[in-house]
Amino acid sequence: MQALDGTDTRLLSALARDPRRTVVALAQKLGLSRNTVQARMAQLEKKHVFLSFERRINPASLGYPLMAFISVHVQQQKLGQLAHDLAGIPEILEGYGLTGSADLLLRVVALDAEDLFRINGKILACDGVDRTDTALAMSELIPFRIQPLLERGSGDA
Repeated sequence: MQALDGTDTRLLSALARDPRRTVVALAQKLGLSRNTVQARMAQLEKKHVFLSFERRINPASLGYPLMAFISVHVQQQKLGQLAHDLAGIPEILEGYGLTGSADLLLRVVALDAEDLFRINGKILACDGVDRTDTALAMSELIPFRIQPLLERGSGDA
């Protein structure tokens, strides 16, 4: 991915602070023309800089207040099919391949402890899973943030 220039990081920083801001409002705030902002936004989108809006929806608001991280130990030769099978479990929000003792780290949500037990059972039932280790998220100490990186990249920090 190409590095972003100062104008891009200023634009992203303004969007991070107020994601509902219109193109015209962004242009006024940054001292740019509306066309420049629109063109920059289109280029950023083309470069896949923006994540999906779906990531901003709180699972607790959908009735899933319990969050856990499940480390999965797998048979490596079955990893491709296993990833496909795990993607079919709706409570798995995201998954990452890892180095270290575990092979995958899954972020899952559940209705309660009993539901988490059910979800863990579905994961264990997938062909290629040897075992799992589950850790409950007790609280979010550092929410997702990107602003410090934008400030660092633009030299504002």
